Amino acid sequence: MGRGFKRQGPAARGRGLRHIHRWRAGSGDLLDLSEKDGVRSLHLGDEQVQSAMRLASPDDLELGYTRAMMAFLLFLAQPRDILMVGLGGGSIAKFVHTRMPELRSTAVEILPEVVAAARCFFRLPPDDERLRVVVAEGGAYVAEHPGSCDALLLDGFSEGVHPESLATAAFFEAARAALRERGVLSVNYIEQDRGFEASLTRMEAAFGGHVVLLPAEQQGNVIAFGLKGLPARLRWEDLRERAEALEARLGLGFMRFLAALRRCNRCSERGLDV
Repeated sequence: MGRGFKRQGPAARGRGLRHIHRWRAGSGDLLDLSEKDGVRSLHLGDEQVQSAMRLASPDDLELGYTRAMMAFLLFLAQPRDILMVGLGGGSIAKFVHTRMPELRSTAVEILPEVVAAARCFFRLPPDDERLRVVVAEGGAYVAEHPGSCDALLLDGFSEGVHPESLATAAFFEAARAALRERGVLSVNYIEQDRGFEASLTRMEAAFGGHVVLLPAEQQGNVIAFGLKGLPARLRWEDLRERAEALEARLGLGFMRFLAALRRCNRCSERGLDV
């Protein structure tokens, strides 16, 4: 895959920015809530946007990287359970809960203040039979729940980087074990952050090299998918058929995702080599 992404800048800076609330979590992390141009954003530890919601369409995925993380659906025909590490404002959890009633989701977040912010300011619904939010350290939770999910979505950051507990070889081995016989790990990376290459190398080792990359629409974010138990080659015909159906159903750019996967990974005229 070609490198050279630029880190995505703050989405809520400059003229028109209105700070709603700023407070410190019990951990000492600074949380900042802002609004600009009809978009409410959550910042954690720095100006980098952790989550965003367009007030006129609160159930949509506002940030490009959250949409790209949903490309895991290209690789799984009928997922049932999703495990998310890192809640933020709950954008993906809310999208799945609203648009995909056949799925069950568990979101793990280490800071209770972030959970409260998601519920109070980002309209994350309360727990029910299809959505559960757990306050816990993500690495430990994943290790304690082998075989519990079809897709594991990792979007946990501390001061702009993945915490060490979510970037070790042991974590990625546990993440693979948390997936069922066929499963996908979807990881949000910021390419220019320190530790990106080392973390990606550990992920590739845990998944036997079966990792594909997808750049998000905003420059800087890249999504890595670790594939477990899938064929060594995914046929373009099958992927295209699934992308068309998913795009029609969910309104996300799955055909663009497919084109980007083809540009950025090993492939042939027949299919995507994983």
